[in-house]
Amino acid sequence: MSRPRVALIADPTSPEGCSAYLAEAVALLTGAPPVRIDSRHFGTGGTGRGIRDGHRLRLQAPSQSVDFTPDIVVLYEIPPHRRPELAAFQRLLERHDVVTLGTGTAAWRTATEKNLTVERFRRDGVAHMETLVLSRPTAQEATAAFDKLGRDTWARPVVGTGGDDTFHITTDGRLREVAAFYAERGTDWLLSRDAGNITADGQRHQFRVFVLGGRVVHAREHFQPAPDTPCNTCQGATPVPVAAGDLPARLTELAVAATASVGLPFAGVDLAVENGGVVFEVNVQPAFVDGELGSVAVPYVRAHLDALVRARGGHRGFGASRQTRPVPAAGS
Repeated sequence: MSRPRVALIADPTSPEGCSAYLAEAVALLTGAPPVRIDSRHFGTGGTGRGIRDGHRLRLQAPSQSVDFTPDIVVLYEIPPHRRPELAAFQRLLERHDVVTLGTGTAAWRTATEKNLTVERFRRDGVAHMETLVLSRPTAQEATAAFDKLGRDTWARPVVGTGGDDTFHITTDGRLREVAAFYAERGTDWLLSRDAGNITADGQRHQFRVFVLGGRVVHAREHFQPAPDTPCNTCQGATPVPVAAGDLPARLTELAVAATASVGLPFAGVDLAVENGGVVFEVNVQPAFVDGELGSVAVPYVRAHLDALVRARGGHRGFGASRQTRPVPAAGS
């Protein structure tokens, strides 16, 4: 069997840099770099197209001089607000003989739109902090929700990323400011009871747990010295790697359950050990940090290669599970 043909489709406007990790992982595992394609070509209004080529799918993006028939499509680093534009493309991938973990429009939507995530958690009994969904609330409605949740809360948009539009609210004045912020943007938002996830020295902390194929492959703990700021690495939190086997059993259980609840094959789950263990959100395409090439990006790409082996009847001829050179150790 020849070396697999891999397309890495991502949005270059994303600041996260995940596609660079994934391109390196593809090269490590297959001995060749992927064909990198701008995902916007296949979004609403894009000029890219997929056409049937025998039983295969041929991808064409004329403005990028791409004409390629992949065995595997790694679809990643799509900003939340652009994910709906790729729904038709995801369905196209599902209908053809292309191996990818990037389909499943319903799962993407459930995890991306946090009001749907909360509904799913309630249905499936996934532990989370009490949350109310607000859609252009009156001042009285916002205050009633704030009071109900104990007047120590976090607000976040239904669809957002990075934490720039997430706020800690402990006063009526701050509540008015945040409500006005979302109203100006026409954004529905969620208000959640604070989890009390504060260390003895006053830092906010939580875990990011990576789940792939129903098991935890990696985790890290985030420490945020500014406790009123979201506990994201892009907001200044310090990530500390945690070996999957060292993660508290309750958090392992919760992360796997949350990922299954929204229906994703791979996810980054944010959660805290306080309150008996609670999930904050499930990230469709979690960002990587330094040291996670071997612990997250490589396993994710390897899962695609293993799926290709299964699709071809278990015949391997391209070294899908071997690396062409050593993967750097975590933290290197």
